[in-house]
Amino acid sequence: MENFTKMLNAQLILLIYMAVGMYCMKVHIINQETKKKLVDLILKITLPCMIFNSFNKPLTPEVLMQTALILVVAFCISILSFFLGKVIYNRYPLEKKSILQYCTLVNNSGFLGMPMVASVYGNDGLFAASIFIIPNRIFMWTAGLSVFTTADLKTKCRNILLNPCIITVFLGLARRMSGFPVPGFLDTAIANIGAVTSPLSMMVIGTMLIGVPWKKLLEPSLFYLAFVRLIALPLVALVILNLIRVEPMLAGVSLILTGMSAGSTSALLAAKYGADEDYASRCIVTTTLLSLVTIPLLMLLL
Repeated sequence: MENFTKMLNAQLILLIYMAVGMYCMKVHIINQETKKKLVDLILKITLPCMIFNSFNKPLTPEVLMQTALILVVAFCISILSFFLGKVIYNRYPLEKKSILQYCTLVNNSGFLGMPMVASVYGNDGLFAASIFIIPNRIFMWTAGLSVFTTADLKTKCRNILLNPCIITVFLGLARRMSGFPVPGFLDTAIANIGAVTSPLSMMVIGTMLIGVPWKKLLEPSLFYLAFVRLIALPLVALVILNLIRVEPMLAGVSLILTGMSAGSTSALLAAKYGADEDYASRCIVTTTLLSLVTIPLLMLLL
């Protein structure tokens, strides 16, 4: 119940950030071009700083063992999501099936998940979350990208290795393992830059809600995706977590990140490769709004 209360409080704070983003989009403080720049700012600057700042605890054998366990869980969920997406959406036309597959495989763990984890579990949770999202990032730029286009192995490897979040995880691990001292002023600057990720990312998500016809959010396929993405996959993750007996904090982090809404990159890739961008946007909006309800409820299962 304590985790549920924390999550509910965190959700209310994030909703305020989202409302501010909606207002800024409505009165044209933020436009489409500004939104794209803010997305780049988050993914390339503030989120990596947030991740790097989470690597501020000693890497004891116990910590490494527990994080290794949730990394295995994350890989299992990503593999399941990939194969599930290939089977359960065959009834839909190709232009929708590709988006549904991608949204099942790739979630919004960076934009929405990390802020939620930070709100409930602080830096300890962020450290675990930084490890947990590695498989999701790998699948995003390999299997996820292959849904829309065919890329060679070299391109896929480059996309993974040059991803700012992946680079930051390795830098954070290197810092902890080597004991390399980071000057206090630099640590503080990185922490402060990372701290803006939560409000900024939720404001960007808020801007996505403007201009989407609300009646179009009632399409049955969107709720089918929401059930798979927000309920079925987290429940599978919970079963695995209980079987391997992961400690409560790590189980909570894993459950939050598994139950995230569809990845915001789905709309960007749909636009780039000629898929249905409007449908992808509706997938993001519907699953994001519903996740604000389902995540606190999932926390009651811990």
